[in-house]
Amino acid sequence: MTISQDPFDSLSFEPLTPTAFLDRAAASHGDRIAVIDGTETWTYAQLHERCTRLAGGLMKIADGNPVAVMAPNTHVMLEANFGVPWSGVPLVSINTRLSAGEVAYILEHSEASVLIHDPSFTDVVTQATARLSRPPQVIAAATGYEEMLDGANRAHQTPSNEREVLSINYTSGTTGRPKGVMYHHRGAYLQSLAMVGHSGLSPSARYLWTLPMFHCNGWCFPWAVTAAAATHVCLPKVDPVDIWRLLRDEGVTHLSGAPTVLSMIAYAQGAAPLEGPTVRLATGGAPPSPAILRRMASLNFDVTHLYGLTETYGPAMLCDWRPEWDALAEDVQIRLRARQGVGNMISCTVRVVDDGGTDVPADGVTTGEIALRGNNLMLGYLKDPAATMAAAPDGWFRTGDIGVVHPDGYVELRDRSKDVIISGGENIASVEVEQAIMDHPAVLEVAVVGVPDERWGEVPAAYVTLKDGAAATESEIVEHVRSRLARFKAPKSVMFGELPKTSTGKIQKFLLRERARAGKVPPPVDP
Repeated sequence: MTISQDPFDSLSFEPLTPTAFLDRAAASHGDRIAVIDGTETWTYAQLHERCTRLAGGLMKIADGNPVAVMAPNTHVMLEANFGVPWSGVPLVSINTRLSAGEVAYILEHSEASVLIHDPSFTDVVTQATARLSRPPQVIAAATGYEEMLDGANRAHQTPSNEREVLSINYTSGTTGRPKGVMYHHRGAYLQSLAMVGHSGLSPSARYLWTLPMFHCNGWCFPWAVTAAAATHVCLPKVDPVDIWRLLRDEGVTHLSGAPTVLSMIAYAQGAAPLEGPTVRLATGGAPPSPAILRRMASLNFDVTHLYGLTETYGPAMLCDWRPEWDALAEDVQIRLRARQGVGNMISCTVRVVDDGGTDVPADGVTTGEIALRGNNLMLGYLKDPAATMAAAPDGWFRTGDIGVVHPDGYVELRDRSKDVIISGGENIASVEVEQAIMDHPAVLEVAVVGVPDERWGEVPAAYVTLKDGAAATESEIVEHVRSRLARFKAPKSVMFGELPKTSTGKIQKFLLRERARAGKVPPPVDP
């Protein structure tokens, strides 16, 4: 068979980059509202101009090194996702809850030459930069930032290779120094399109920023929402009163967040079923309990469970809903929705493997470690090739999460490998116990961890936050679990109080283990 020469051989194809979505939105939807941030709004044409001016300003001072940004979910953080890459350097989005020492480490490790920050973080930034022998140039968002944009020429630099570093996202560092996870343009481009497709984004969509943009570049939604020419509704602080106000006043159609954010929304004062079309909500970070899924459905939210890590640009799997499941009983639907599901549409391949790297049977019972491979995997850890190799010893990224594969091919998380409680030789999945406790009508949030026990090796301990005005005793919680699970799975102790969380709403179980071993009640939420 003779194949004629491709007539496009001589043409140069543009590398894939998610920043191109703003070019398209400005050209096709330039007059439509792109951003709502408090009382201020910008069209897509205006957003495009601001981002190109940001790029022009940074090209004068970045000197080819990464640019760090420390800001809440404002237009500044959104603009950085386009303007910084257009200046030709990677973006380093800094967790806004970090201490000065942690911020200093990230600035030094990433070799950031510029730090743009919201004025609310002036004290932390001042303390962090004082620790550095070569501090970055610091620009305050409300003053110096606007001055830089006003005085800058427009610039628009695109990558010559789609696997160039687009951004560097730092892990939480709960087991040591945080690692710098390097994203490339191709992965973010494809991940963004996956979020458009799976979320059903369109020009009529209004996306509320309840998920931190600094977390995995906001699961790539800064680019995804822009790709759809939808409207970004900024929210600097996750406050349930503001969320409900914006849901109603701004006609929000989409939002994302951890199950703890769902709890805040579901049980907020004044929470009531929304009128109009169902609001689509993506949740990840921990399996949502049947109780919270049931409550959100009653408020007119359609919840989709996602699963991923910093190393996978956010969601690598999702519980892709099948229309034939609509006819199933409500309790069955709730159980199906809590699963992690299948790989997303950018062809992220998912396996569950045993210790030898062999796939476990798809029986819904045999557990193994979740392993991933695909376009939305990191380039590696910055300056840490040994950790990069250890994370993917055979080309498959090992997540550290334990799961099963059901006969229909859907994966369900059983636990983090370190969170499995081994009591008297029996494995107890902390997730299973947590979901049983969440079915108690007085419970708002819960975390279950293993604590040392002389007889059994370790036993489950529960940390519970009750709903406002609700009451429950330790014995009531224990008996509630015993009525649903084997008796040995019930917690041997229950302590009440607020739970420590990361900035993205994940409960910090390692802190609970420390408190449990010391016999202390849960610590307060991170300031």
